[in-house]
Amino acid sequence: MRCSRRILQGSYRLTGSLLGTALLLLLSPVIGLGLTGDRDQPINIEADRATLNEKTGNSIYEGNVSLQQGTLVLQGSRMTVQLNDNTIDTLVLTGNPATYRQRPDGKESDQHAEADRIEYHAKEDRIILLGNARVWQSGDKELRSERIVFDLKSNSVNAGSNKPGDRVHITLPPDSKQNKSPAPP
Repeated sequence: MRCSRRILQGSYRLTGSLLGTALLLLLSPVIGLGLTGDRDQPINIEADRATLNEKTGNSIYEGNVSLQQGTLVLQGSRMTVQLNDNTIDTLVLTGNPATYRQRPDGKESDQHAEADRIEYHAKEDRIILLGNARVWQSGDKELRSERIVFDLKSNSVNAGSNKPGDRVHITLPPDSKQNKSPAPP
């Protein structure tokens, strides 16, 4: 099923400048920004089933869910969107895993995120990745944890949980400028 921007009633505010930037701007030295033109592109949602309730502002998409806007692609098995005054209040994407992908401005490779559950909370300006959470670009820069929280208001990231054995893993490639051997005289 394909749904248009009209059905989403303003949910386009989630894209490029918000979700792409939100997930990865906070790791700016690690991962860059999404293409600035993405937010001006149409939103396409595909799913096996969709339940849309204009009265409550709640939409549920199930089965092979895919949301695309420009280079922004969200995929999962179930997505719920709660609107308030025709703008997104909450978006929850689940899957095995739920995934995010977008091309940063000026980059040749995409930025990625995945987790069992990806939540976007508009009022709190917060994105939460839960369960096997991972954020990376080009495979060489990576942040992994069971829980990763991006606070857009404070421009901060909090990774880890109180579960025994949960560890935060960060991989940064060596700086190629510092690791180059000096040229022989």
